[in-house]
Amino acid sequence: MTTVGSMRFSVLDRAAATPAETEAETLRGVAEHARHVESLGFERFTVAEHHGVDGIPSGQPALLAAYAASATQRLRVGTAGIMVPGHPPFLIAEQVATLAALYPGRVDIGLGNSVGFTAPVRTALRQDSKARERYGEDLGELLGYLRGDAAVTARPRLEGEVGLFLLAGYASARTAGRLGLGVMLGGPVGTQLKAAQTYRANFQPSEFCPAPHVISSLNIAVAETERKAADLLAPEAYAQAMAQSTGRFSPLVPAVDLDLAAMTSQQRARMRDIQAHHVVGTPRTVGRELAAIASQLGVEEFLVTGDIPDRAAEPRAKGSWCTN
Repeated sequence: MTTVGSMRFSVLDRAAATPAETEAETLRGVAEHARHVESLGFERFTVAEHHGVDGIPSGQPALLAAYAASATQRLRVGTAGIMVPGHPPFLIAEQVATLAALYPGRVDIGLGNSVGFTAPVRTALRQDSKARERYGEDLGELLGYLRGDAAVTARPRLEGEVGLFLLAGYASARTAGRLGLGVMLGGPVGTQLKAAQTYRANFQPSEFCPAPHVISSLNIAVAETERKAADLLAPEAYAQAMAQSTGRFSPLVPAVDLDLAAMTSQQRARMRDIQAHHVVGTPRTVGRELAAIASQLGVEEFLVTGDIPDRAAEPRAKGSWCTN
């Protein structure tokens, strides 16, 4: 039976801003968050990539990963992830190899296939209508540079161990398995289960990942009561629901300040759907739920997501179950 004590935990920091801080302060807070995560004994600390999104100034994940690594001693650091359609594969390879040279044995790179959130952002990133269609081709090119068997050699050469993962749903899980990469699964647990099964069925060992490696990404928060824990993640659920209809991700505000009355019925339904997949409660109840999910998915590691505007409550919300 899977127990909390047998599981590993990692964190995704999206660098989501609050109205009380500047974007520069939000970015500098990444280092403090990484140090706290390291003190809890977490496995790895990852950062995201967002472009032109109000309230999320994390446009350069490789730079943020280096910043987090410089602020810690043993914690594995990386991305979740670098969006391949937004960069030439050669430049990604250089970034990965540079991080690995500076922080040997501590680098994990998650790769995704998302494009810019809006048409103007996609234009700014020079992404055409077929950017996503080239994802598989671009991944193959990137791996060639990292292996050192491409026509051009990326410098520095990649040396030592680097974890490579695909951020995956069902379709990308098959790709991750065939390429011999790890996989970070998101979405509802039922969807993750199908993706994990597909990944394992198609897995072929590689120099980057000799055995299947599945990480489950979940929005998780703990507090003294389930209601308080749910309130910690409500601001992000609200912002996500509103962004789907407005195209704008607003800075996070506390749950008590959310203008729920102004939401349309469709927006409220979206928010409820998002919250339905959150794992929230007391340390004990969250620990039990995670143990059950780990057994169901056959995973030993969770990537803790969920942005919390209450900076004072965030440390406990993202780690208390590990010690209960």
